[in-house]
Amino acid sequence: MSKAKKKKKSATPSSTIVLNKKARHDFHIEDRFEAGLVLEGWEVKSLRAGKVQIRDSHIMIKNGEAWLFNAVITPLQTASTHIHPEPTRSRKLLLHKHEIDKLAGAVDRKGYTIVPLAMYWKKGRAKIEIGLAKGKQAHDKRAALKERDWGREKQRLLKGHG
Repeated sequence: MSKAKKKKKSATPSSTIVLNKKARHDFHIEDRFEAGLVLEGWEVKSLRAGKVQIRDSHIMIKNGEAWLFNAVITPLQTASTHIHPEPTRSRKLLLHKHEIDKLAGAVDRKGYTIVPLAMYWKKGRAKIEIGLAKGKQAHDKRAALKERDWGREKQRLLKGHG
């Protein structure tokens, strides 16, 4: 049984490619969606090597399709010579029509933003978790930091007395 547990523990962290911690700091995440990515072969190899950055990227709905902009996938040195990789190209996201309609409606009517939260592997396919988000004000960010610091301090106090 211990071998099975070890396999599970090692499989879980490796499935996550990249997290966007800045998004959770800058936005209130209202709703989450899972989308597939349309990628080229060299991009998949770079993802496997962890050569991706989604911190400054964003998602827009154009002509009924969702697109990921400004995500940087750095090509590997071993990329083929006849391919000219473009690290920041726009990448199409694969979502159901009703999900795209919901996202587009929230962005148009309610002033929401769509941000990428995480990229991970699921059954051998690259997936991206996107969030329907509202921007935080500066005072909201400070309040969140204070709350987190207080939580840490509380844990320290409880640990010290226990």
